[in-house]
Amino acid sequence: MKYLKSFFWLCLCILGFTITAPVSFAGERSVAHSVSVKKKKNAAQKRQIYRQSKAFKSKKNQSVIQRFTSADLIGPAATKKRSSSGYLAAHSAANSHGHAAGWHRFSDPLALQSSVVHVEDIDTKEILFSKNSNAVLPIASITKLMTALVIIEAHQDLNEILVISEEDVDTEKHSSSRLRVGYTLSRRDAMHLALMASENRAAHALGRYYPGGIRNFVAAMNTKARNLGMFDSRFVDPTGLNSSNVSSGPDLARLLKAAQEKSLIRELSTSTEHQVFFNGRPLQFRNTNALVKSNHWDINVSKTGFIQEAGRCLVMQARIEGRRVAIVLLDSVGKAARLADANRIKRWLETH
Repeated sequence: MKYLKSFFWLCLCILGFTITAPVSFAGERSVAHSVSVKKKKNAAQKRQIYRQSKAFKSKKNQSVIQRFTSADLIGPAATKKRSSSGYLAAHSAANSHGHAAGWHRFSDPLALQSSVVHVEDIDTKEILFSKNSNAVLPIASITKLMTALVIIEAHQDLNEILVISEEDVDTEKHSSSRLRVGYTLSRRDAMHLALMASENRAAHALGRYYPGGIRNFVAAMNTKARNLGMFDSRFVDPTGLNSSNVSSGPDLARLLKAAQEKSLIRELSTSTEHQVFFNGRPLQFRNTNALVKSNHWDINVSKTGFIQEAGRCLVMQARIEGRRVAIVLLDSVGKAARLADANRIKRWLETH
């Protein structure tokens, strides 16, 4: 009996091994298979992610190309295309009317960055350089030249004291000003700050103190424009903050010619700085055109302008190689581009 029990337990052990061993081996194979499946799955997922990423980048690039291609169709057809990256960077920086119309993609021999360029001998009326001259675009604070011209020809007292009021605060672009409500200054000082430092509240106060107020003043501005033959031009306010103040290159050359005939405009628009006192405190203002301080320039009339719809603008009447030259630059992208364009034009005129 003792041996029978031992034999019985031995059989059970042998039987258990034959049953569990395959299970154990199968389990190992199952684990190995599971690991293999996971590796394959992970590899497949990585490949899928890579393909999706590649497709996304391709789609994104195609989107950029499509945006650039559609942008090329805006405005005049005969244009020289720039690179898509350069164009899109300029577009996001400018968003001006001229840029939206496609004027920036016209090339010129001097590689100027302004959309509109008009250079004219104001004595002979010879066009020395032209690029999109007949485009009618917003002119921003170039408007203030017309504001000053109307004030001077109205023969208003330049020593009369004007008070900055809430009406002079910019509600169009919400631009800042150092002229606080309640500050007082003479009409001459207001014109000085409007022309030299492009002070909007000063310019608006000039129009507000005109007989009949702003409405009559704007009417006088448009009448003067027609009398000068500026038929592409329209004015709706004395500051230029409204983008409906528009003009063209030849029209602004006419305005420059009329402005340079006024000694006061020549003096005030080209002074490098001016100090005024408010409540006993001095405030220093500087010219928005850095070229008036340059020894290489002989500038008689100067005015800058900027609102987003207009881009960077600059008009000057300067003497170059013995000629009185009107330089009009509209819709330039970048703070320094208009000054660089003016210097290129000057060098070109001196060498040609």
